[in-house]
Amino acid sequence: MYFWNTTIKDSEWGAQGDIQYRNWDIVGDLEQLMLRGGITFKPRNSSVKFTLGYGNITSGTFGSSSNNVIEHRIYQEALISNIIAKRFLAKHRFRFEQRNVPNQDFRTRYRYALFLNVPLNNETLISKTIYLALYDELFINAQKNVGNGRSVELFDRNRLYGGVGYVLQDGLNIQLGYMAQALNTFTKNQLQVSLHHKIK
Repeated sequence: MYFWNTTIKDSEWGAQGDIQYRNWDIVGDLEQLMLRGGITFKPRNSSVKFTLGYGNITSGTFGSSSNNVIEHRIYQEALISNIIAKRFLAKHRFRFEQRNVPNQDFRTRYRYALFLNVPLNNETLISKTIYLALYDELFINAQKNVGNGRSVELFDRNRLYGGVGYVLQDGLNIQLGYMAQALNTFTKNQLQVSLHHKIK
């Protein structure tokens, strides 16, 4: 996974996005390819960043089938950052999605995530810092009926993640972690490798 963000110099505006490639196994059996990007706005002297974005999501099926589903998604989010006890770097993300999934009615979904980074050998995430990276994210469907007599539960899924990160240099971090994703019908566990890049 690759996450990036940038700010237009001396302004409140910026951009962010991510590319995520997920497999059912190590390689070769596509679970999901996510391409996402958005425009950001962060008022001066504020801890809140707002985003309006678009996502293109290709989802595969488990096994040898090559059938893929492509979803188009618009989203709005608010990201609130704060520091707890001078050591715990917390972020709250509230996201509202509008989803266009083939052969389904127009759908919306609410998401809330709590992220927590804990530096271990420094007080902040400066170069050469090792840190713990933790998050939990809850997904709630806004409607149950999805068309053609089909329905989904209001609870969509929950993701719980724990990992270790390392600051390669200012604005560039790498993480290795483990995510447990609980859905209504099954739970799956995934190893995650991610690069986090603040472009200056």
